[in-house]
Amino acid sequence: MSGAGDGTHFTLLGRVDDVDPGGLAQRYAYPGGLTRCWVRANMIASADGSATSDGKSGGLGGAGDRAVFSALREAADVIVVGAATVRVENYSGVQLGVAQRLARQDRGQAEVPPITVLTRSGRLDRDAKLFHRTDIPPLILTSTDAVRDTRARLGALAEVLDASGPQPDAVDPRVALSLLAERGLLRVLTEGGPGILGMFTAADLVDELCLTVAPVLVGGAAPRIVTDAGAVHTGLRLHHALTDDDGYLFLRYTRADTTR
Repeated sequence: MSGAGDGTHFTLLGRVDDVDPGGLAQRYAYPGGLTRCWVRANMIASADGSATSDGKSGGLGGAGDRAVFSALREAADVIVVGAATVRVENYSGVQLGVAQRLARQDRGQAEVPPITVLTRSGRLDRDAKLFHRTDIPPLILTSTDAVRDTRARLGALAEVLDASGPQPDAVDPRVALSLLAERGLLRVLTEGGPGILGMFTAADLVDELCLTVAPVLVGGAAPRIVTDAGAVHTGLRLHHALTDDDGYLFLRYTRADTTR
């Protein structure tokens, strides 16, 4: 179908074939032969662009979103989040079943991907689920200014690393990815929040965006999925679009320019 005289071509997206939960792994497989970190962001937004409902992204989710969320985690080498997301969403370590662990072993991955927290202050509660409901200790990537105090406070609960670049009071996303790459953690999944995605976006480090659009209107002054970033223009290509019986859209975008 053509637009009004401008030659624009439109395609009506419809259900061509069903994708069961087991087929999600193939739909969301990372590229093969990676030699650097591939940064995939997974975010959810309402139909009017809100990244949260009642202050939490989880308030927007449904059964299909949870299935995609699980598939993305199972595929990743490491899950990257910000300290604010850990606090608000009450994060714990990744929980995987026996079949998922065996599938990861078959792919040459560790049984469970670690949670990595980016935090310039290192201020995380020792009693948080992140440190006690987990099979493996999390990685805490913090600033030069905070690394000593953070190590002393958390002790054996986590591995704490200095991820500063030129600014000793900030986390540098390129340094953070370098530290993950040194550990062979190349399949990176960032789950936010919007500030962390803003950090990677501003540094032009996002390779892929998996965006769930929830069929709700939220209104108010809730944040977008990207905040705290300067103005950028990163072109994306639609890799696939899925939907479910509840009307959610699951969009997978990859960078139009793959030369970063």
